[in-house]
Amino acid sequence: MARDYASRAEWCLSEAETAFDKGNYPICVRRAQEALELATKAVLRYLAVEYPREHDVGEALQAVEDKLPNYLREMLPEMRKLLTELASMRGPAFYGYERELIPAGRAFGRDRAMEVLNKVQKTVKACMRFLEF
Repeated sequence: MARDYASRAEWCLSEAETAFDKGNYPICVRRAQEALELATKAVLRYLAVEYPREHDVGEALQAVEDKLPNYLREMLPEMRKLLTELASMRGPAFYGYERELIPAGRAFGRDRAMEVLNKVQKTVKACMRFLEF
């Protein structure tokens, strides 16, 4: 399961990079969120940890902090923050803010997408290093 999640995380990250390059910033954010979620869930699966069936698994990562190598442990506060932040943007990156009538294309611009993508690339890379697949 961990290997499958890791593979799909890399695929989603590639899609996020392609979306960014093509100027589709909302899809970049959405795919980056999915990449981050899958990469962190791959780490948890690798450690045989049951995690909550939700998009934000930051608390489950915190619970296994002592099993993580130093480089991931040092990243943990930022990873948890990023997981929470991107989980809350998952829907809006796909549908926009419907109540406010703000489409996703207007809600997520280049700068925000670049910031998200850079953070997720760094985090996914660290997760893959830990998994060594």
